[in-house]
Amino acid sequence: MSAQDKIRETVTNHPVVLYMKGSAQFPMCGFSASAVQILKASGIDKPFTVDVLQDEEIRQGIKEYANWPTIPQLYVKGEFVGGADILREMYQSGELKALLDGTQ
Repeated sequence: MSAQDKIRETVTNHPVVLYMKGSAQFPMCGFSASAVQILKASGIDKPFTVDVLQDEEIRQGIKEYANWPTIPQLYVKGEFVGGADILREMYQSGELKALLDGTQ
């Protein structure tokens, strides 16, 4: 299975997926930590996370999958939502909570 197939399978089998550096319990960068905090504040206590530091193929593949150069990346119901800055903006506007309602 290619990295693209693994990513597609992951984002379609889980309602909320965060590709990040580290884990929700131990984020390995500030942007990933921020994304986890924003999700928690939006009512997602245990997002399904993928640690891109554990798999170089996934780390590169996720950037190509969404055509987005940075990590973290959030997917909701199989759709790419954005990275840390977009999540912060969506959280502040209330858009993120509305998008996430009913996913858990």
